[in-house]
Amino acid sequence: MRTKFILLLCSVAMLSSCVSTKKFKNSESQLAHQKSQMTKVQQDLSTCEGLRKGNETKIADLLAQLAALKEQISFLKENNTQALKQLENLSVISSSQAESIKKSMENMGIKDNMIFSLQSSLAQRDSLNMALVMNLKGAIGNLDDKDINIKVDKGVVYIDISDKMLFQSGSYNITERASEILGKVATVLKNQKSIEFMVEGHTDNVPFRRGDLLDNWDLSVKRATAVVRVLQDKYDLNPAMMTAAGRSEYQPIGVNDTPEGKAANRRTRIVILPQLDQFFKLLERPKK
Repeated sequence: MRTKFILLLCSVAMLSSCVSTKKFKNSESQLAHQKSQMTKVQQDLSTCEGLRKGNETKIADLLAQLAALKEQISFLKENNTQALKQLENLSVISSSQAESIKKSMENMGIKDNMIFSLQSSLAQRDSLNMALVMNLKGAIGNLDDKDINIKVDKGVVYIDISDKMLFQSGSYNITERASEILGKVATVLKNQKSIEFMVEGHTDNVPFRRGDLLDNWDLSVKRATAVVRVLQDKYDLNPAMMTAAGRSEYQPIGVNDTPEGKAANRRTRIVILPQLDQFFKLLERPKK
């Protein structure tokens, strides 16, 4: 009887141990999943924080420039006010002098309006660029930053795609994978009817000559035109809004002394151009 009782206790202990181990493994699995989700959220937060800091720096520079212009206008207004007070004490003001004073005051009003317009246009441009970058990142998905990188610099949006995603080594024929990537970019660009952009081909500094390709200049140009043709023929982007250019080896983003640097330099860059004509119109002198 005692032996049976001992065996029963052992069975209960073993069963309890198995259940606890199973619960422990389930908890470990849930914990690992939560850590993975937390890491992804932290990475997304870091990306957004970097973009925010870059915009804050640009806005601070613009505000400093605007403050300087406003200070100059205030100084001019004060001088003109003093000049008018002095003229009031004179018995006679010639018609030419009066007209000159009137024009000076009108010009100051024009400058005030110009500053306001520039400030509004710059704020609108930065907002549109940020929205465009977020749309591109959302369309492309979680690709390695070494293969594709999207950034804003001085009001211009850049999309850098490594050559290994688009072409075979020494070739300018678009791969199947590249066509898929370009399709995602085209989906976003197609919704922006007024956007103009340039496709640039870039190489490393290794001398190249093969078949009908004469050198790195030739390779970079043909790669740029190959991308433009896909965007036009397969994804129906307006050819009037596109430019193809070859940069050869002369605009590197990395050093050509290491394999990593060479790989970074071998890329295709899509440059989304700002609407400069809008800013030039703001700077035009009003017609008399």
